[in-house]
Amino acid sequence: MYKNLLALAATALLFTGCWGEKPEEKWHSFIYPDKTNSKRSLKSPVFFKTLQECQKESKNQLAILKLSDIGTYKCGLNCEFHDGMELEVCQKMLAAPVK
Repeated sequence: MYKNLLALAATALLFTGCWGEKPEEKWHSFIYPDKTNSKRSLKSPVFFKTLQECQKESKNQLAILKLSDIGTYKCGLNCEFHDGMELEVCQKMLAAPVK
């Protein structure tokens, strides 16, 4: 009896953990002043809650910097700086649509 209750409780706990909240998404904007040079970029100091917000603000920044024709952007999901590799590592990186 106790084994069955324990198994039922463990199963319930396991499944409620699977249906829990999704982790918060943090999208970072990377502006490339020269679309032919991917080594040089400007990272936004703020993060965005959605990919669409990141894309919109990236386009706005390119326009403000007057780089819309020669620059590009990428949006990275949950990026962190990796000390050993000395670069930003993101779960996902999406480039601007090609014109």
